[in-house]
Amino acid sequence: MALADRWLLPDGVKEILPPQARQVEAARRQVLDMYNTWGYELVMTPMIEHLDSLLSGVGRDLDLNTFKVTDQLTGRMLGIRADITQQVARIDAHRLKNDGPNRLCYCSTVLHTLPANPLASRNPLQVGAELFGHSGLASDVEIISLMLETLHVLGVSQELSIDLGHVGIYRGLIAGAGLTDVQESDYFELLQRKDMPEIERFLSQVEIPAEQAAMLAKLPALHGGIEVLDAAQESFAAISDAITPALDYLRQIAEQIGQRYPEVDLYFDLSELRGYNYHTGIVFGAYTPSFGQAIAKGGRYDEVGRDFGRARPATGFSADLKTLVELSAQTCQQDGAVLAPAGSDAGLLKAISELRTTGKRVVQQLDGAASDDVVFAQQLVQQDGVWVLQSL
Repeated sequence: MALADRWLLPDGVKEILPPQARQVEAARRQVLDMYNTWGYELVMTPMIEHLDSLLSGVGRDLDLNTFKVTDQLTGRMLGIRADITQQVARIDAHRLKNDGPNRLCYCSTVLHTLPANPLASRNPLQVGAELFGHSGLASDVEIISLMLETLHVLGVSQELSIDLGHVGIYRGLIAGAGLTDVQESDYFELLQRKDMPEIERFLSQVEIPAEQAAMLAKLPALHGGIEVLDAAQESFAAISDAITPALDYLRQIAEQIGQRYPEVDLYFDLSELRGYNYHTGIVFGAYTPSFGQAIAKGGRYDEVGRDFGRARPATGFSADLKTLVELSAQTCQQDGAVLAPAGSDAGLLKAISELRTTGKRVVQQLDGAASDDVVFAQQLVQQDGVWVLQSL
């Protein structure tokens, strides 16, 4: 690397400078304090772990997104965390062995080999919460509510919408379709792109019953308001036993979230399979018109803990705190600093210490240094042998 380029960061890696860094830190404290009021305990996970632990029970996407290094002490492969959810599941399974619900939260940097989307960084500050030990509707409603409260407390609350789906619907369709593993993989890829012409072409070439092909063709078109659930019930009547529980669950979620947050639009996308490899039930994401991707997302993942020897019901969400701060309508206001003159006079040092104790930001001049690039509202001056504050 040329000397002139050494200050450049890797593509997609971002740093935060003043005053934005103060705003992000204030947001972190605000969110974690709010999680505490909901009963969520803070955990701090290591940046690096054994690779097989980080990737237990997850799909190929996370594997590809994880930086891998060799441990110089043992020769084993280590991974730099790309997602904190797995680590929290390990903690619930092996470090916190109570049988009741565990509510855990976190806020730490993760590292991605590739950005999650064109707008994302490769070193997001992942904030989130996970609830272990409860498989009912109440825990999913709590987690979605906590996600919305996170957005509200940070000032990201205008024109919010929640995208809801359920992997049980897709699994119910696939179970009776008779596709081979390769064919299912091809269909899944087309489904995620919602490539309707290619899906129709694909289904015309595979040997499955016409009724099954028709249902698979309808799935990517089932997105919109609450009426989508009724349309799905009608379209998939032939396999109602397989998909009705998932549709009913979405109706109940919509009812309870709608009662709590009537200002939030609810959108249903029955082919949304984000995290399909490890999600076992509802999946959801939060959107706002000012950002082209989900600003927070989550779902139920009851099977992840199985690879750690303790499968527990689990649901959670996460977001990039830096993105939320960028979208926030809030600003971090900071009072003007106090300018203190250079010197080691005992009275001056005492006055500076007392002001800092009260939370004042006091900057003492340095002998021979240029002026500080700081906005000062007051200065310390000596009057009649006493150090007092004077407005600037």
